[in-house]
Amino acid sequence: MDSNLPLLYLSVLIVLLLVSGWFIVRQVVRTRRIEKTLSQLQKRVRGKDATAKDFYELGGLLLDKKLYSQAVVQLQKALKSKDLKEEENKALVYNALGYAYAAQEQYDLAIRQYKDALSLQPEYVTALNNLGFAYEKKNLDAQALDAYEAVLKYDSKNKVAKKRSESLRKRLPIASS
Repeated sequence: MDSNLPLLYLSVLIVLLLVSGWFIVRQVVRTRRIEKTLSQLQKRVRGKDATAKDFYELGGLLLDKKLYSQAVVQLQKALKSKDLKEEENKALVYNALGYAYAAQEQYDLAIRQYKDALSLQPEYVTALNNLGFAYEKKNLDAQALDAYEAVLKYDSKNKVAKKRSESLRKRLPIASS
């Protein structure tokens, strides 16, 4: 038994090193892929042939990297792009722009963007949820509750809206009567 113990420890150590090595390699490959995509999009955007989709994708990558002010610039360019015609696509861009503003704690601007998204696509659940969040951050609890209840009207199983609306109902005496 005593002679097998060091072998067991060594085996466990090797397995742990292999597993952690696999996770590290996977993360490095993922990061490289993202950086390559980012670089390609930045080149396209610098050129004259960039599309609204290019600006939107670049803005999304910048949001993922938490570069919110840079993302705002790219998302605004996407909205101004002449090839952005479909209402659904515009709503996606407005929602992403609202998210970028909310991440910078510019809730008034975020609310405006979410409302623009909802004017194009009234049943856009993600924008409604985000609108509720922004209202909460502005301490506009009644409006936040309305937004979350609208989410539940379109998606009755939405966990975020259920949780937030229950919390807001407890805080708002008018809502419970």
